[in-house]
Amino acid sequence: MDLKSKIILIYGPTASGKSRFAVRLAKKINGEIINADSMQVYKELRILSARPTSEDKNNVKHHLYGFKSVKDNFSTGDWLKIAKKKIIDLKKKNKVPIFVGGTGLYFKALTDGLVNFPIIPMKFRNKIRLLHRKVGTKNFYSRLIKLDPMIKSRINPSDTQRAMRAYEIKLFTNKSMYEWFDNTKSNYKKQDFYKIYLDFPRNDLIKRILKRAEIMIQNGGISEVKRFLKLRLPKNKSANKAIGISEVKDYLSKKINIETVIDKISIKTRQYAKRQATWGRGHMKDWNKINPKGLKDFLKKI
Repeated sequence: MDLKSKIILIYGPTASGKSRFAVRLAKKINGEIINADSMQVYKELRILSARPTSEDKNNVKHHLYGFKSVKDNFSTGDWLKIAKKKIIDLKKKNKVPIFVGGTGLYFKALTDGLVNFPIIPMKFRNKIRLLHRKVGTKNFYSRLIKLDPMIKSRINPSDTQRAMRAYEIKLFTNKSMYEWFDNTKSNYKKQDFYKIYLDFPRNDLIKRILKRAEIMIQNGGISEVKRFLKLRLPKNKSANKAIGISEVKDYLSKKINIETVIDKISIKTRQYAKRQATWGRGHMKDWNKINPKGLKDFLKKI
């Protein structure tokens, strides 16, 4: 199997061992690793985002990890511009670009291109958010389906951010979000990529997620959140959504004990992993699914 001419993409739910597998693969094919996780770009969230270890980074060169401040705005479009430049730079050095992460939108932008949506005024967007709060998630989703039938079965009713985004796009442009997607093209051909989806068994993943939550707290997660809270970020900053921040904040306010913090982080991480798996089933049907037990055999065939 010749992967050295490809752009390698590795996706999977959080705690599935993507980073460690990517390091082993990079060593075999002279690759370097590029981050495709929206929280791991932030330098202030090393522990909460479970960035690769120092050992991993010493073994193989890593890019786009911890290079942005949580104070900065950083969109999928910003990531894509840098990612495409990294591909060019690595190819010039005869290195194989290996993208690793759990942010489905990053991978979709890379493989399918990024939709150039028109700028929607914040006043208009706030009206949609106000409507959502007024009618509730279930009724809002029902209204969205009536407004844009193309959304049905493509957006989960519980994915409120994407539901509101779809609603505002349809209402403002009179075109479905998916009509915009259909008219978008990538800079790359399908055969440029080798796509790997780590298909981790759910029960095993749950155990790994709990262990990760425990390690996160043991390794300084509380202190990291304390430093983060001192920054007093505006509520609309995406870094505020990092799993662990609200839970540790409640602990610092003495609302919950440390055991409850770990339980809550574990539960929220499981929910996130489930959403990642749902995204994978919907958007990554042509990816090569590999069970963790098959990773050794995969590496031997290269």
